[in-house]
Amino acid sequence: MTEILALTGERTAPGIWHENYWFARHEAAYRWIVAELLPVAGRVLEAGCGEGYGAELLRTAGSEQMFGLDYEDNTLRHVRRMYPQVQVIRGNLVQTAFADASFGLLTSLQTIEHLWEQPRFITECARILAPGGIAVLSTPNRLTFPSGNWYHTRELTMAEFTELVEPEFEITHTLGLHHGKRLQDWESEHGSCVDAQLASPHDEWPSGLRELVTSSTYQDFEIRPGDLDESLDLILVAVKPTDG
Repeated sequence: MTEILALTGERTAPGIWHENYWFARHEAAYRWIVAELLPVAGRVLEAGCGEGYGAELLRTAGSEQMFGLDYEDNTLRHVRRMYPQVQVIRGNLVQTAFADASFGLLTSLQTIEHLWEQPRFITECARILAPGGIAVLSTPNRLTFPSGNWYHTRELTMAEFTELVEPEFEITHTLGLHHGKRLQDWESEHGSCVDAQLASPHDEWPSGLRELVTSSTYQDFEIRPGDLDESLDLILVAVKPTDG
């Protein structure tokens, strides 16, 4: 039976109809990783696994050994119940208990904006990745993301994001997540679908917005290079150097 994690505003989760746009937007990045980077040799870590759906998707797509790291007990208990084959660890993202070079792939999607010590987190990611290992990181684009999320300590532009990551990694991809054609067509007639969702409580949404949100899937988003300042979310793929 599907169990829905309590919605606090800090994380999105599957199975909540009025959150479905945000869930699909997040899922699109995981689907891109599955299509472009999996399977990989060695162990995989989702740093900031949240509800666990992303870690489970990576596991079922071919991860040799899937770990999820987060800090909140209720969330981790949920992950253990819903996705028992994901090996869940409770810990601090900027000071983990993992040995050096523990993982071949590290993902951390929509997490770094929640952290106070962002440079320290990047250093820790580099420490626990094996030489030649890949890190995939995403974050909302500060230039386009609605202001006022009090769970976010610092939102980033792509220039700021790359500046954080470059001291430890060789960046191979700078990508942006954008609305696909169906969402663009809706917005050309009605305006921003994000603004529309934030304009009123979900139980007061007009039927057209309700239908758009509930029918959204990861296929309604595009991940590509270019137009990064106009993108919704920013995605970096980076490799840990083999010579240091």
